This record gives sequence, C-alpha cells and structure tokens, in this order.
Amino acid sequence: MPLASIPSPSQGVWYLGVIPIRAYALCIVLGVIVAVAIGERRWRARGGTPGTIVDLAVWAVPFGLVGGRLYHVITDWQLYFGPDAPHTPIEALYIWNGGLGIWGAVTLGALGVWFGCRNRGISVSAVADVVAPAIAVGQAIGRLGNYFNQELFGSPTTLPWGLEIDPDKPGTLPGVSTYHPAFLYEMVWDLGLALVLVWAGHRFALRHGRLFLLYIAGYTLGRFWIEGLRIDTAHHILGLRLNQWTSIVLFVAALIWFWSTRNKTGEERVVGVTQDQEAGDPADPAHAADQADEHETGPRAETEDDRPADSAPPSEQAGGQDGQDGKAEFVSAFAQTGAETDPAHGSDQADEAERASADGERAAGEKGTA
Repeated sequence: MPLASIPSPSQGVWYLGVIPIRAYALCIVLGVIVAVAIGERRWRARGGTPGTIVDLAVWAVPFGLVGGRLYHVITDWQLYFGPDAPHTPIEALYIWNGGLGIWGAVTLGALGVWFGCRNRGISVSAVADVVAPAIAVGQAIGRLGNYFNQELFGSPTTLPWGLEIDPDKPGTLPGVSTYHPAFLYEMVWDLGLALVLVWAGHRFALRHGRLFLLYIAGYTLGRFWIEGLRIDTAHHILGLRLNQWTSIVLFVAALIWFWSTRNKTGEERVVGVTQDQEAGDPADPAHAADQADEHETGPRAETEDDRPADSAPPSEQAGGQDGQDGKAEFVSAFAQTGAETDPAHGSDQADEAERASADGERAAGEKGTA
C-alpha cells in the first residue's frame, strides 16, 4: 500500500433536474474559454482587431471536436467495433464520455481557423503564433476532465502522488489500486510549455508560424514519454504505441519546418481586409481602384462627352487651319447622324447652306494662313 495517494472523484456527472452536467464537458468548455481569452489578449497586443480570435473560435471549436473524436475512434476502433469491445458502436458518438485525440483536434481545428482567416483576410501564421501558448493552457485545463472520468492513467506506482482508480475501469490491473497520474503529468507539461512559448516569443521574436511549430515540437516531446507510461489497450508498432510514433513524426516534421522558415521575413496581415477592399481602395470601398476621385488622382483630361453642347473644341478655339478643318469635319459628322431637327433628307443630302458655310470657313482659314 502506498503511504499517500490522490483519490479520484466519486462521480463525474451531476443532474440539474433531468439535465446531466458532466465534468468532462465542463473542463473542455472551460479550457476553450480560457484559451480564447488568452489568445484574444495576445492578438490585441500584436495589433490585431479585437474580437478576431472569438470569431475564429466559432470555426475552430466545432472542427476540433469532430477531428479529435474521429482520431480517437479510428485509432482505438477496437473499443467500439472489436469482438470484445467494452463499448457499443453507437457510443463512438458519445463525446461526453471522453476520448478526444489531440492530433485530430489540432488538425481539423487548424482547418477551421484557415477558413476563418481566409474570410477575414488575415495571416494564418500570425494567428497560429498568437494562439500557441493559449492552446497549451487550454489543453492543461481540459485534462482535468480525464481526472473526473478516471482515464489517461499510467502504469502502477506506489509514489505519494499515485492516482487511485476504481478496479472496474478499462486498463486497470487486478490487485492494483494506484497508478501514475498521466493526465496530471501532461497538465504540468502543458503549463510549462505555455510559459516557455511566451518567453521564446518575446526573446526571439518568432513569427511566420515558428512559435506554433515550437509548440508542436514541445508538446510531442512531452507526449512521447507520457504516452509510454500508459498501459491501456492501444496499437503497437515495433514496440511503441501508435501515439508515440505520431509524436516522433510530428516532432521531426515541426523541427524541419521550423528550420526551413528561419530566414522568412516580411509583414503578416493582422488587420482584416475584405475581398471588396482587396479589389478596390481599402480606404474607400464604395468604388473600385479604377474609379478614384479627382482629388486622389488629379484633374481628368476633358473629353468631348464632358464639354457642353455649345462649347467649341479646343482646336476650333485656336483659330488655325487645323481648327477650321476640325469644325468642318464636325459639321459633316453631325449631318451624317441624321439630326432630329431636319429628318426630311438623309445623311448624304446636307443643306446647301451647311455646305456653303463649311466651304466658306475652310476658305477663310486658308486665307488666314497665307
């Protein structure tokens, strides 16, 4: 018998009338709220628009929950569909009973964030760096749900912080009452990782997704050894649990990606721009970029359409040969349109007075240039 141990909660569900209040769900919700609050504060400090992280959470949380559950069911399918499965297939949908794979949650959650960032016109990498420490804190709080469900424990131990687990829980061993509190180890690791990320972000000014990649590397490093403590049923490959192999792959990939972006510079957009503003003038979305105001582009050149009907063209006002020829051509063109003032004859039947006037003006112009 251990000299001391951590007792498990006697229950993880309370009822408000006929409505069940589950501790696991409360811990997940609390973790999300705290993560969003931290991310929102960091985003404002980065210069982003207030409320952005809240809006992105609307995308990320549903995607993350679906992804986390899918990963859990796929990798632990024997718990629901095996010949000796302790759960029925329908229980694969009972997310409140526990079982969220962090890898699936982060993957699909990131996809949701990408959709949200695309709609708002902001940089995904900037958002990822901002929320990296917040995700770690949210995970730590969410792990409390495993404590209430008496899951995520390790091998037997007699250490003073050994966790008491009911003998009827999956993964327990006959005659053993205390186990390593793997959930608690991960909580401590996640909180420590969050502090390291905040420090590294300020110390080295990590941008363009590098802080998020550091989060992935740090989390997988701790998850590898914590996963090795577990004794519950899992798939093994070459003596290692599937989640350990996943940690190895993601750890190496994060380091390679981190190194490949070491020289990446440039500004990341943290203020949203709509698609209309990208196509036009962000300062004046009422019109497109090719419809700028006169005070923005300078006075426009006057065209014939802009001049009053009784205004003479500049070439006529000059009074030279070119001006007289231009006027004659203008009169001829007007006659060819079939003016409404004289519909009795066609465009090729101009009045003699019009022809005489044009000839006289042309002669006067030639005389003036002689």
